Amino acid sequence: MPSHFGLLIADAKAAPASKADPVEVISPYSGEVLATLALCSAAQIEHSLATAHTLFRNKSAWLSLDERCAILEKTAAIMQTRFDELAEGAAAEGGKPLMDSRLEVRRAIEGVKLCIETIRSEAGRVIPMFGADQTQHRFAFTQKEPIGLVVAVSAFNHPLNLIVHQITPAIAVGCPVLVKPAEATPLSCHRFVSILHEAGLPPDWCQMIMTENLEHATTLVTDPRVGFFSFIGSARVGWMLRSRLAPGTRCALEHGGVAPVIVDETADLQVLIPALLKGGYYHAGQVCVSVQRVFIHEKLFSEVAKQLAIGAAALRVGDPLSPDTEVGPLINAREVHRIDTWIKEAVDSGAGLATGGNSLGNGCIQPALLLEPPPEASVSQQEIFGPVICLYKYSKLDAAIESANSLPYAFQAAIFAQDIDRAFNIYHRLDASAVILNDHSAFRQDQMPFAGLRESGLGMGGIPHTIEDMQIDKMMVIKTRRGQ
Repeated sequence: MPSHFGLLIADAKAAPASKADPVEVISPYSGEVLATLALCSAAQIEHSLATAHTLFRNKSAWLSLDERCAILEKTAAIMQTRFDELAEGAAAEGGKPLMDSRLEVRRAIEGVKLCIETIRSEAGRVIPMFGADQTQHRFAFTQKEPIGLVVAVSAFNHPLNLIVHQITPAIAVGCPVLVKPAEATPLSCHRFVSILHEAGLPPDWCQMIMTENLEHATTLVTDPRVGFFSFIGSARVGWMLRSRLAPGTRCALEHGGVAPVIVDETADLQVLIPALLKGGYYHAGQVCVSVQRVFIHEKLFSEVAKQLAIGAAALRVGDPLSPDTEVGPLINAREVHRIDTWIKEAVDSGAGLATGGNSLGNGCIQPALLLEPPPEASVSQQEIFGPVICLYKYSKLDAAIESANSLPYAFQAAIFAQDIDRAFNIYHRLDASAVILNDHSAFRQDQMPFAGLRESGLGMGGIPHTIEDMQIDKMMVIKTRRGQ
């Protein structure tokens, strides 16, 4: 019988429970029920909001910096002792291969430690007082304070590390937090929140909410007691929720991109090919900065297409819990159907299919490589979020950059070139918040700024930047006696 994960909310019995059936968490590979998870009623959501808001308003009961750091240090230590459980759990519910899920757990542990390092070095500043008579005999300084109640809504594709990025900064700065994980992958979040509580965080300071429906989720996010809203997910949902936030609620939105890669004629193919294979097919392409549109100089196009097709066909696709699997399943059958439809649309409209694209069952698609799909095709216009790379030939760099910049999305991009002058020219002209030279567009370290531009998001991600966003600079101005 599948295990049952209960509520992680403030005094669950203080409000009427949900009458809805528990949600079933389904393996995207085998289709088996991994676990069931209790849902929150509207009354329980209200009680959780009220509890968190009351905690924040009672400033005398705020957790000290030393208390918060001690809790996070113990959290990281517990995670290390449960490394295999966390990695296998994330792989089972999300479909990311075990080799990559293990990396996700290592990053999550390092993310907790980075929160500690960052918050310990946070400080205010002295504000200069000069220039007018009324500034005489005064000095001013700022200190950091938590912004308020944080509500975080997360995505499925990194079920542990995204949660760490969204809620650990809140805990580090002293904000109460309510987190709603993706319905498809809530178990990693449940495990992490439980570890926080085990590490000594009073349970009311971090609560996990699973809502019965979108209406209840929207109520949670748009409540006027929310000080900061953190969202990772689709642009459609993110911008809709932002438009309905209460006045004064700050937010950070992380959506997807349609990542462009420029391959200059001086590119080193020994560097290029493995990087594109990893960046395009990692987690079956279900990454918001996954390699998607690769613009290749005409001198290299045929050879790059040949080598990528060979490499893609050789990738091991299958059970995410197998240590040898390199590409796992899509998150659900709807995504398999959508990607299949997009590939067929591209081929029917003139694209070449160099390899892959066929369904392998168990939610898996053979990694696909499309050659020169038309610019109006879905694969050229929208985020694929699947194991598909599109190659485009160019002879003039201006045309390639114009195509790369032509969409309403801008996130991370990549350049492959050995000529540094050309590389800097392309870097300067690409619309992106980060440009990676001689590596794929999905490269990320957790201290890096991470920001979607245009329709790809709002605000700055990355743990130090999230910590900054979840605090205010509170100033004090002191007037001294004249002559003293």
